[in-house]
Amino acid sequence: MVQLIVGEKGKGKTKHLLDKVNSEIKSISGNIVYLDRSSKHMYELNNKVRLIDVSEYMIENSNEFLGFILGVLSQDHDLEQMYFDGFLAMSNTSLDEFEAVVAKLDKISEKFNVNFIVSISKNEAELPESVKSKIIISL
Repeated sequence: MVQLIVGEKGKGKTKHLLDKVNSEIKSISGNIVYLDRSSKHMYELNNKVRLIDVSEYMIENSNEFLGFILGVLSQDHDLEQMYFDGFLAMSNTSLDEFEAVVAKLDKISEKFNVNFIVSISKNEAELPESVKSKIIISL
């Protein structure tokens, strides 16, 4: 399943994402990965959460990002949740591509039993109708 946390930049999406990941680590039996564009939140995450600084991997477009996600999944069969902070910038995905990328993430989620929790620096009104049902927090 894909869940979205949406709102303009500076509204507190990262804090909600960090709170969610740190509370989830206590209740799930599998692994959690947190993807960000830097490692600045390393000390705010529970030490059982694997932080990946995506900026080190030269991802240039949404297809490369999806390939990267599949690579992470192929290395950890116990992975249950992946968190993406600042998804559009991290994955180099335009808003026009967003709907198709979310659809692909849904397919990946179903196939590999992993949940994706995604923060996006856009207002709910700016998003395509097809993804609005996935919004869990709108700031």
